[in-house]
This record gives sequence, structure tokens and C-alpha cells, in this order.
Amino acid sequence: MSFVAWNSRPLEAWASRYAKGRTIDLDGHRTHYLEFGHGSPVILLHGFFYDASLWDSNAAALAARYKVYAPDLWGFGYSSREPMDYGYELYAKQVLLFMDALQLPRASFIGQSLGGGIAMVVAARHPERVSKLVLAAPAGLHNPLPLGARFFCLPLVGECLAGLRTNRVRRWLYRRYFFHDGATMTQARFDEATRFQKIQGTTQAGLSMLRRRFFDSLNGLMLHLAQRQIPTLVIWGREDRSIPVSRGLKLQALLPHARLEIVEGAGHAVNVEAAERFNRLVGEFLA
Repeated sequence: MSFVAWNSRPLEAWASRYAKGRTIDLDGHRTHYLEFGHGSPVILLHGFFYDASLWDSNAAALAARYKVYAPDLWGFGYSSREPMDYGYELYAKQVLLFMDALQLPRASFIGQSLGGGIAMVVAARHPERVSKLVLAAPAGLHNPLPLGARFFCLPLVGECLAGLRTNRVRRWLYRRYFFHDGATMTQARFDEATRFQKIQGTTQAGLSMLRRRFFDSLNGLMLHLAQRQIPTLVIWGREDRSIPVSRGLKLQALLPHARLEIVEGAGHAVNVEAAERFNRLVGEFLA
């Protein structure tokens, strides 16, 4: 099969070929989402450089007891790519619009990295909408961008790297910054995780987010979140090279009601690399 260039395929055509879920309009913007199971609602929020496929190793276990929703955040997956003011404010708005559209007055949230930061914003500002929080290596606290990401912030350099007609750059980034064991990023997992990056506008959206450098801007929110006393489970991979486990210890200090679980031998995508342990911890906590 010939190589399909990154950032080259129309959203509608690519989604009709590969999107596995449903699509709804939220404030004029398309949101694609997956849903599974029956029961109390649980919303899964993926991290940067990923889409709802991040939860492929977790959704079935959760769906045995809960109604699970996994939306693609704007700029990712098979959701809208229009130029937007990407940041926590925008994504919190998307989540609340999503809940309103599906008539979900309240839900538990599971968020990884960027998704964890979004979940904390929603919980701090709209605690009446959040039952419980599971934060998997969440973004939010002060944390310099990894070196690999900083190259993409450079004008023209980022566009050049993102446009190279090769899988090597992306494969290296996933293996380096998402997983402790690079073998976790199998060919099948790589294909599933990066397929949406073929859609036109993905490069512009991703670079815009990186260059805004908003990921670690939630230090001031932590006092408000602590006051909410929402039951919170924090799960961190000991070998995380994107957001070090030291940030997890800091987060626990700021949210004394939260429980921190550190998973040995796992990296940033702890829900993937240690799926069995992650699913057990989450299942016990939500129950």
C-alpha cells in the first residue's frame, strides 16, 4: 500500500472510511465519539497527539458496568479541524456541550494527560457535573515541554518535521514519550493511533496547541479543585518521560483527598502499557 501523506485527506472522506463511532454537532463543530455498555455514565478524555483509540485497552472492561463515552477532542480524531482558540477553556466547553447534547447531568471522568487537565477544569468549575475523577498522568502542573515537542514549536521546523513522508518521526515520538517499553507501540497500535493525522488541518491544530504552551497552566486551579473534595484517583507510570512522576507527588500534595497509585514499569500512557492494572484500579475506585 502506498504511503498516504500526513495532513492530506478531507475529514468527511477519511471519517466515512475509518471512523467507528457517531457524530454530533456541538456549537457548529463536529464531535465524533465512541460509546459502549450500559449503566452510570463515564466519559473518557484522551491526551494530546492521540484520539479515542487511546482507550481501546480499557473501554470493554469499563463497559461491563458503565455507559462509556469516548469523544474525540476538537483537532483530533474525526472531530472538527477549524481554526480555534485551542486550550482548556475550549475543551471544557466541548465537554459540557457534549454532556448537554447527550442529556448527561453528571458523569465520572477518566482523563489522560491533556484529557486529565480538561477533567480537572470541568471538576473545579462545574463540580455538580462530576461524580468521580480518574487522572492518568494528567497535564496541568508546571512541566516544561519534552525536548522532542520543543522542536515542533520552532517556526517552519515544526511544519517540516510534521510533513515528512515517513512514519519514523511519529513512531519515535510515541515510543519515546508515551511508552516505557517501545515494543508496546506495535504496528497495529501505531496505525490506529496515527490514522487521524492524515486528515487535513491536523498538523495546524497540533502545532497551534504546542505553540500556545497551555498544557501546564493549571497551578492556580488546584486550590479550587481541592475545595471541591471530588473523589479522585491519580494513576502515574513510574517511567513517564513526558510528565515525570514527581508531578504526581506534587499533585497529591495539592489535592490531599486524592489517592495516588504509581505503576512500576509503565510510561506516560499508563492505561495502555499497564492496562490490566489500570482497569482493576479504576474498576475498584468507580465501584
